[in-house]
Amino acid sequence: MDFTPTEAQAEARDLAARIFGDLATHERLKAAGTGSDPELWKALCTAGLVGAVSELGLLGLVLLLEEQGRTTAQVPYAATCVYGLLAVGSHGTREQRERLLPGIEDGSVVVGGAFPAQGGVRVSGQGELTGSVPVVPWLRDATHALVADTGRRLWLAPLGEGTVSSPVELTAPWSAARLTLDRAPAELLGGSGEAAYADVLATARTAFAGLQAGVCAGSLARAVAHTNTREQFGRPLATRQAVQLRAADAHMDTEAIRVTAYEAAWRRDAGLPYATHALTAAWWASEAGQRVVHTGQHLHGGAGADLDHPVHRHFLWGRQLDAYLGCGAEMLQELGELITHGE
Repeated sequence: MDFTPTEAQAEARDLAARIFGDLATHERLKAAGTGSDPELWKALCTAGLVGAVSELGLLGLVLLLEEQGRTTAQVPYAATCVYGLLAVGSHGTREQRERLLPGIEDGSVVVGGAFPAQGGVRVSGQGELTGSVPVVPWLRDATHALVADTGRRLWLAPLGEGTVSSPVELTAPWSAARLTLDRAPAELLGGSGEAAYADVLATARTAFAGLQAGVCAGSLARAVAHTNTREQFGRPLATRQAVQLRAADAHMDTEAIRVTAYEAAWRRDAGLPYATHALTAAWWASEAGQRVVHTGQHLHGGAGADLDHPVHRHFLWGRQLDAYLGCGAEMLQELGELITHGE
């Protein structure tokens, strides 16, 4: 295994860091409220950072999502790359790829993912979907939704006729909505079945783990800066052993999230089995991620409890990613079953 970024991956990561750093400022994030930032989304698409993921692979996407997580930038980057670009690119027919990918790459097509399958969507013989999904992140920004039916087949449903998107506020400002389908027309994604569903789910787990690594890194960086400048009894807080131990534990947790996400992404790009590795990354992102963002907030003392403080946004994102990735005990059970069956 070699997680060293290629020249193209490193250049894309650095470009993403500059764009997120310039546009995902605290002031702009406050102004966006619970919505997304259309100017930032346009900048990312114009710079080619959506379309580039096709060439950069999942490891490249994880590197880019780390930069988004550091700034908690409010754009549907993870969703549209995972459920749109990579899903269509890997499992769509040639006609679907030629028709849909250009729009996804330029940002005019945004895809939300009704994942994982929650057993509530049925399909008729005419390719019409009926059912509901309680929460779909970034659905308010989406033009299409990737939906898994009860048989775990993947359907791409344009948001319009037969679909209702009702806004839902989450812990983090992810422009989420409830998706209700009433005989909504949809197209089957290629010849998708259980294998396609499993691949998209594992890809999503890996990508969102990468996003969590960035969220944690950003939270910890803020905590380190604060404790190095905040003095108590004439000494910086960072000189206190208890503070150092909390920060060290958070650093190790963050590195565990990062390296497991890198490994899962590298294995997918190399064409190797990676379902268990994606679950491992998701477990670390869920379990360790919430520990890190709690630490980041606690090390800010009273300032960390201020809802308008930048570190509180990392706390909200970390807890939302913890919930989105799933319960740690359930993931461990699924991981054990995969290992038992030799997958």
